[in-house]
Amino acid sequence: MPTDKLLFGHRQFKKKFEAEREVFVQLAREGQDPKVLWIGCSDSRVIPDQIAGTDPGDLFTIRNIANIVPFSGMPGNAVGAVIEFAVLRLKVPHIVVCGHTECGGIKALRSGVDASREPHIAAWLELARPALERVEAAGRVALHGWLYDLHTGALSSFDRISGRWDTLAVPE
Repeated sequence: MPTDKLLFGHRQFKKKFEAEREVFVQLAREGQDPKVLWIGCSDSRVIPDQIAGTDPGDLFTIRNIANIVPFSGMPGNAVGAVIEFAVLRLKVPHIVVCGHTECGGIKALRSGVDASREPHIAAWLELARPALERVEAAGRVALHGWLYDLHTGALSSFDRISGRWDTLAVPE
């Protein structure tokens, strides 16, 4: 049963928690101070903390199908609320929007979704169609467009000037 795997994993986590108790207690006591808001896909193969090798407290994350950021003013816009919270309350200086290869959400957007059978998916994916608007961050936030390659594990960054994806250099 899948829950057995989850419970075993939690037992492993509890061991780590006890071994690094002070870090977790400090985060609980002092609160969070992440430097990056990571907007990513819900795909189970794309795990932000694993990809970026981060520790608890490093990333503020939101994940959804196709890592879509809906337009402002949309009712119930949880993604917008997360962005506002990260930028205005947590003062994160960087936002990473990280897509990935083989994205089922983007494939569904391109091939079409039967709105009578999957109304929520269809409505959600339609939000991505006008995603050509530019993001203006008033110099306070650096926006990074990243792509995770499921086949190689590599991260690439979009270069707006050249219009191409370049593999990110990993510091030694």
